Amino acid sequence: MMRSLLTVDWDYFIPSKREWMASYAENEKNMTQLWYKRYIKSALVRENLEETIKVGPIAKDFWNKVKKHFTFAKNVKIFVSESHKVGYYLAKNFNCVEVYSFDAHADLGYGGFSSLDFELNCANWLGKLLREDIIKKANIIYSPYTFEKPSDFEYINKAYWVSYYTSIESLPQDIFIEVIHICRSGIWTPPWLDGKFEKFVIELGLPFRKVGIKEREWNISKLSYSDQIFYLNFA
Repeated sequence: MMRSLLTVDWDYFIPSKREWMASYAENEKNMTQLWYKRYIKSALVRENLEETIKVGPIAKDFWNKVKKHFTFAKNVKIFVSESHKVGYYLAKNFNCVEVYSFDAHADLGYGGFSSLDFELNCANWLGKLLREDIIKKANIIYSPYTFEKPSDFEYINKAYWVSYYTSIESLPQDIFIEVIHICRSGIWTPPWLDGKFEKFVIELGLPFRKVGIKEREWNISKLSYSDQIFYLNFA
């Protein structure tokens, strides 16, 4: 039976904006200050992001739907991280040959094969697993909120075994899972939904280990005028 990694990115459930699609370093400033900037800029045009960027209905009963298609090993290991790049280490360390990734992003590397020469990051971890022959197949279950399409990765699709799906229901059944990874991806998911993320993890109903994830502070009501100016000029 093949050893497989199931990895779920929290941004799979959360709608985003096309103008936010860029390359960002995963650091504490970006994961909090960038969201203050986005919030304040939206407020200037009378949009309250706390009301418009919410967890989508696809999160409802997600784990029950997953269990209809995936069979977990008796001693399945579960890790919760900030960055999706942790999936690279889990697949490698647990000798997985296949990955099933629920995500709004393919993470196969953006910009051709040269992007796989960059240091390991949240945007190329899955592509690196394929190129380094650590895994044999990648299965990407795209979020309904994605701005990507499989044809964006023709260079990877021609060289490696990559399958794309648009829903849990389209997956085969009895997929055996040795390792589960859940990541918050704070660059792509807002701090005001962190409590729902914690609840989502707990709803799996199995013990888990946290890796490199910290609590984010979010209190828009305490921002002074100078704070708002600072965040608007945050680069």
